[in-house]
Formats: sequence, C-alpha cells, structure tokens
Amino acid sequence: MTAHVVSRPAGAAPGPSDCFDLGAMDDPDRLFRAASPPRRTLEVKAKAYVSHGRKKKTGYPRGAWGDTLEPDVKAIAVSPDLVDAGLGYKTRLTIEGLPGEYEVLDLMHGRWRKTIDIYFGDDRRAARLWGNRTITISWE
Repeated sequence: MTAHVVSRPAGAAPGPSDCFDLGAMDDPDRLFRAASPPRRTLEVKAKAYVSHGRKKKTGYPRGAWGDTLEPDVKAIAVSPDLVDAGLGYKTRLTIEGLPGEYEVLDLMHGRWRKTIDIYFGDDRRAARLWGNRTITISWE
C-alpha cells in the first residue's frame, strides 16, 4: 500500500484531503491481504493416539523433540514427508472437524506418508470415536 500526501490549495478550507490518502479504507480484505500470509491446505490421513496410562509408571510421553505430551496439550505427530512440506516443529495448524489450533510436537515413523496422529491425551473414548479419517489441515 502506498501513502501519499495531498496538498491543499492556498486559501482552501480544511477537509479530508489534508491527511494521507490510503485508498479504500472500507475494504478490510485489501488492507490486510499483505499482512497475513496465505494459508496452505493439504488433505491427509488422520489417526488418533492417547497416553495409554503411562503417567502412572514413567510420566507422560514425550514428543520427538522432547516436549512432554500432557492431556491438555493440543499436539499432533506428522509423517516425515510433511516436515519437508513445511509442517516442522511447533508449526500451528487447524484440523478439519476439531476446534482450535494444534501444534506439531511429535514425529511419526518414516514408513508413513501424508499422515498425522492427533494426540487425545488420556481420552480413549474420543480417540476411538475419531478413528482413522481423511481430512484437510491448514497452516500458514
């Protein structure tokens, strides 16, 4: 967006042309388009995983980068090919069918392709209800 100063002719009354002319201020899409990068989307296979009660013996599980996966953490594990596609450590994303944003905190085995594992904490029932699906994820 380019701003320019519009000068007022001598003797003219003050008016709206005294200030910077920023163009169409009533179009928020035009104003903020450059400020936020476009969101990338991808269709992936999505599975669910839980802690399996590990907290009683050895504590909560840890992600591939050492983050503790406590039940209230909104985390996912991604297949290695998705890391190459831009879903690296701590990338925030939205998942079709689930509220809020999730963070990439774990890495799956190399045999998986275009797949994510969604961490459901200790909620086995919710993980079973989720099952395996093909969904769309989006991130910046």
